[in-house]
Amino acid sequence: MPSRIRGRRRLLIAYLQLALSMALVGANVGVGKLLAEALPVPLILLLRCLLACLVLWPLARALEGRVRLGRGMRWNLALQALFGTALYNAALLAGLRLTTALEAGLVLATLPAVVALGSALWLRERLSPRLWAAAVLAAGGMAAITLARLGGEAHGSLAGNALVFLGVCGEAVYVLLAKRIAGRAPVVTASAWMQAFSAAMLLPLALPGLGAVVALAEPALAGLLAFHGLTASVLCLLLWYAGLRKVPAGVAGVFTGFLPAAAAVTAVAVLGERFTVTHAVGFALMAGSLLLATWPKARGG
Repeated sequence: MPSRIRGRRRLLIAYLQLALSMALVGANVGVGKLLAEALPVPLILLLRCLLACLVLWPLARALEGRVRLGRGMRWNLALQALFGTALYNAALLAGLRLTTALEAGLVLATLPAVVALGSALWLRERLSPRLWAAAVLAAGGMAAITLARLGGEAHGSLAGNALVFLGVCGEAVYVLLAKRIAGRAPVVTASAWMQAFSAAMLLPLALPGLGAVVALAEPALAGLLAFHGLTASVLCLLLWYAGLRKVPAGVAGVFTGFLPAAAAVTAVAVLGERFTVTHAVGFALMAGSLLLATWPKARGG
């Protein structure tokens, strides 16, 4: 019994880590929209990655010492940087220039379904019927935005939403790549390498807009960028890696449902966007998805 209780406790902690990670990513959707209106997207991403490196490199040395990563591990982290940082964030921030943060949040609701499908097809994880049902419910968020648009409730952009969905695909690849090396590399060291790879990829794209950095003389904008970098590129990564050590990728993917939920709360509470009944139905579907994925299995005997 004590070992079972300890196991449940560790699993609960992993669930909390995954949920908090995705909630912070979701909150950054609204923050990203504000930043994208003031600064070039590649510059935002480059500065975010550089800030993360300044924090993660000394932290990795202090907590994990000097760690040598093999070539295969470095390639995996470089691909995570390409899909999870460059593609996801560039597509998301570009999409947010065209659509609302609330609609972007609903498009992001497809992420659990995309991750679950990728887990089954790529990682060969066996998904139970309950997990497939959870993914289908989470994908209902996309249906909600379609209904909202048909009913004249939506105020976003089809092109913007398409860009956000491209970001969803990039983030799903990142989740699956992270699962492949979870537990094989120290968390902080892996995060630091990923941010360094991201910065190297983004530097050529950011150079033309480097002059816009003078806008950061405004304290409010600089504060938003600091929050964006330290949460989205540091804290979220550490929490996600830690949770992935104890949870299968298919289950972890369902926790990405917290991302659009947090994005919606930020859009309504901070940006003043309108929340409709159709939106509420979409998020109710995601709540059902999380319950299906995480409810303890019945034990016989």
